[in-house]
Amino acid sequence: MSKKKLVVLTGAGISAESGLKTFRDSDGLWEGFNVEDVATPHAWRKNPKLVLDFYNYRRKNVADAKPNAAHFGLAELEKKFDVTIITQNIDDLHERAGSSNIIHLHGEIFKMRSEKNVGLIYEIFGDINIGDKAEDGAQLRPHIVWFEEPVPKIEEAVPVVTDADIFVVVGTSLVVYPAAGLVNYASQKVPKYIIDKRIPYTSAINNLITIEKPATEGVSELKELLLNK
Repeated sequence: MSKKKLVVLTGAGISAESGLKTFRDSDGLWEGFNVEDVATPHAWRKNPKLVLDFYNYRRKNVADAKPNAAHFGLAELEKKFDVTIITQNIDDLHERAGSSNIIHLHGEIFKMRSEKNVGLIYEIFGDINIGDKAEDGAQLRPHIVWFEEPVPKIEEAVPVVTDADIFVVVGTSLVVYPAAGLVNYASQKVPKYIIDKRIPYTSAINNLITIEKPATEGVSELKELLLNK
């Protein structure tokens, strides 16, 4: 008998309990920076060194972080379900927790690419510096989808959500598009779970179960609900 397809959309809230700051902390800053200064194409054109320094710093943060119980809990669900994780996060904590099928909508911190050719992608675990070049001679930049840039992986994610038997949202405010719109592709018939410390506005979603808890506690409750059915 084939496993049910469980699709999970995760956001910054799941990694916050591993010590990685969320994008929308109360001060409106991200690691002390305005988003416009470090995460837009304009920022890259204006001050590429600042952008590289910012992501080099974040890369160290992610390397030092460890997966938490929510990451491990979602990985454990693979025993009973065909699980796909669609994450807005650029960290690799899902991978390190053991999840095997992950779509990174917004790129990956441990990858870099040519600033001219989106297909020239390389692994990077140290720093990227000004003067580091791709095979095409162009400057290397973080393999991150910045604000104002297209999200190519969304085309891969949409049919996965459409085909889901169960859809779960963990630790995302559902305000960053196009990722936030994925919930609208889940069939009205399938059960949907939202786990967050503050449940976002969701009145238009059918068959919704809300778990208003941090990700670690919420995923533990989700496991009980799903595994005991």
